[in-house]
Amino acid sequence: MAKKQPRFFCKILTLLLCALLGVSLSLLLGWSKVTAFSQSHLESLSLYKGDSLTEKSGFYSPLLIGEQLRESTSHISNSDLIQQGKELYQAERFAEAATIWQQALKAPQENPLVEAMVLNYLSLAYQQLGQWQQATQAITSSLKLTQNSKSTTQQAKLIFAQALNTQGSLQLAQGQAEQALNTWQQATAAYTEVGYASGRIGSLVNQAQAQQALGLYLQARKTLAQVEQALENQPDQQLKITGLRSLGNILRLVGDLDDARRVLQQSLAVIQGAGHVSKQDLSATLLSLGNTARTQGDTEAALVYYQQAATNASTRITQIQAEINQLNLLIATKQLQKAENLRNQLQPKLNNLPPSRSTIYAQINFGKSLAKLEKGQGESAKLLASAVQQAKSLGDQQAESYALGYLGGLYEHQQWSNAQELTQQALQLAQAINAPDIAYQWQWQLGRILKAQGAIKPATAAYEVAFTTLKSLRTDLVAINSDIQFSFRESVEPVYREYVELLLNPGENTEPSQSNIKQARQVIESLQLAELDNFFRSACLQGQIVPIEQIEQSAAAVIYPIILKDRLEVIVSLPQQPLHHYSTKVAQQEVEEVLEQLRQNLEKPYTTPEGKALSTKVYNWLIRPMEVGLSQSQVKTLVFVLDGYLRNIAIAALYDGKQYLVEKYSIALTPGLELLGPKPLNKSKLKTLVAGLTEARHGYSPLPNVSDELKAIESEVPSEILLNQTFTSSALRKQIDSLPFSVVHLATHGQFSSNADETFVLAWDKPVKVNELKDLLRSRNQTKPEPIELLVLSACETAEGDKRAALGLAGVAIQAGARSTLASLWSVDDASGTQLISKFYQELATKKVTKAEALRQAQLSLLKDPDYRHPVHWAPYILLGNWL
Repeated sequence: MAKKQPRFFCKILTLLLCALLGVSLSLLLGWSKVTAFSQSHLESLSLYKGDSLTEKSGFYSPLLIGEQLRESTSHISNSDLIQQGKELYQAERFAEAATIWQQALKAPQENPLVEAMVLNYLSLAYQQLGQWQQATQAITSSLKLTQNSKSTTQQAKLIFAQALNTQGSLQLAQGQAEQALNTWQQATAAYTEVGYASGRIGSLVNQAQAQQALGLYLQARKTLAQVEQALENQPDQQLKITGLRSLGNILRLVGDLDDARRVLQQSLAVIQGAGHVSKQDLSATLLSLGNTARTQGDTEAALVYYQQAATNASTRITQIQAEINQLNLLIATKQLQKAENLRNQLQPKLNNLPPSRSTIYAQINFGKSLAKLEKGQGESAKLLASAVQQAKSLGDQQAESYALGYLGGLYEHQQWSNAQELTQQALQLAQAINAPDIAYQWQWQLGRILKAQGAIKPATAAYEVAFTTLKSLRTDLVAINSDIQFSFRESVEPVYREYVELLLNPGENTEPSQSNIKQARQVIESLQLAELDNFFRSACLQGQIVPIEQIEQSAAAVIYPIILKDRLEVIVSLPQQPLHHYSTKVAQQEVEEVLEQLRQNLEKPYTTPEGKALSTKVYNWLIRPMEVGLSQSQVKTLVFVLDGYLRNIAIAALYDGKQYLVEKYSIALTPGLELLGPKPLNKSKLKTLVAGLTEARHGYSPLPNVSDELKAIESEVPSEILLNQTFTSSALRKQIDSLPFSVVHLATHGQFSSNADETFVLAWDKPVKVNELKDLLRSRNQTKPEPIELLVLSACETAEGDKRAALGLAGVAIQAGARSTLASLWSVDDASGTQLISKFYQELATKKVTKAEALRQAQLSLLKDPDYRHPVHWAPYILLGNWL
């Protein structure tokens, strides 16, 4: 894998000296960009989101090992320098710690292992400072010394294992996830060899993070299950307490919130059952529980946990962090009087904290909270200015960039010149330490400031740089923690949409150029992919992909609607023509309200005048301006790349006043501009694996008509049937692995949701979640590289009341690795569903038509049937992906 820039969630080394705080097991988790405790992104660090420094996430530290070695080499003259460096690092004075350790290296060394140990420390300090080349050199030298050493003592092996751990963190920080996984596997083996339980457990957790970053969801969960089992059998209570807390934090990051809370409560139970209660462990676990409850949306429980964490805190900084969490949550839930009371208690406490990165971040987060309160702007500015000065005194450029940037943001709406100057300073610092995850925020902020002053061209340029930076961070957005799932729409998505707005509206009475339109389309494409990656926490679109406009024999028009704050933009691509663009001045809120009302009307079993009117209104927005162009181009298929809530409506049911859209065109949807290996379905090799449930399972009602549906499919195409007890997840995998099915048809309950954990299909033995479904359906790729041609999800539906539920449907289509997916947006009548599916397979097997046309003919067969002519029966069926 090519070396990439150090990127998202990679500079998180501030926990290193926890062992020196009296904790027998320190809390290092590999210092990787995926861990819970990133401090390179203040939005995820912000205390109400949970990534506070009190949540120590790992299991062991090179400094603990160093203490063991130091005891056996106490005669070494530079030991005082090593200890001084540790103390500076613990105080988060990283530049000074690095300087002291450099001095320690200059002293004569009798034992090369001491030098290896110090180089390991130095690499971690350099990573904190964003000095990646120096970090790499230091850890490379450390590994060489340990490998060349003839010592076979336990200390030597432990230092070698820790050096591997640090190297893995650096590799993951630089985008080398596969190498990091391999390195951490070696570290696990090394710790196992010397019987160092905490090291083994910690390196397993590191492995899980690398697996998560690679999109190996099931492998990551299996690795974490190993960790949980090891902790259950662990007699060392301190290791069990810390390990369970760390495991709970990681489970929260990978989105397993229920398991995260369960494991954290186990940690709490062990603490409370111990002979003496450690306030440090108690407050840290309570804070983690608060953060998890907050992520789950359980704000009442979160507030209670935060209050308890503050009450039991053993250090001032931990107490303050818990109280800032609480303050932010009180503000978010509009409990303003309680927030004001807490604010008054917090302000004097901050003044007495010693200088450190934790103190700076506490000032920043408190300042951000104050800015949301009435008359809090002035105090917020003072806190942020103090944070800037403190960061300068510590030589901490990362913290200084954050403080300057947020101070610039505070002035964004009132003092433009100050805001611009501060933002540019923050950006320069972020670029100096090669931190694009910080830089994009200030590039975006600079664009907003310039736009507000009417400088459209410079603003567009600033947005372009921010977009480019975010695009380079895409693989980091895949490994993003679950907190970002709540801030993605606030801290990432607006960059894309505001950039598109500038591209398509370059000035008054000025039409966008072709290059601007192309770029706008590309920006929305990048947003779609980032959104899907963020949703699933793994890279979705993989394999051989082809731009949809290069597909031969397509005869298709591609339509890209884009929902902006005050308008609906539409870009249309017709065969062999320049891109077309038109827009409608309509507020985003109105668009979403109309789409919601249309969806509700389409799901009613009877036609209403209001429903027809709404359908026509949306038709006028999306299709009417291009009716003539579509007709002249003689296109047969309309391919939609839908945006936002448009994904939840049945495009086939748009009405021009005389006809539904499906009566004029075949219709397909695609999550992006590219498809996985598009080609026509080979009718001569058509073979189907059909699995279904007719009986009630896991709290879901029976589906009696599924039996008829399966018989209808079997009568049209050669099929292998798994019904009820024979339809287990393992049986499905076995069939997919053993036989070359081109179509997989699942006739069972299922749900598509904006929450990946609530997106599943129901097998006899269990609900199969979307990430498991990916692993199951793609398992044959190891022996049969050809993907499944068509995945049919019958009886599945989008989650009720979830405005972004179709995101889950798009994700399933991509994660399954199938060229095409046929599914329904809402639950349909069993009898009409059976008729439509039967007609679809009949068209597919006996006629030379595309999959999109086969679906169209099946829908028209219901439209012409007096019993099923209403859209509720035929409109929800949609084809995603390759329509050929």
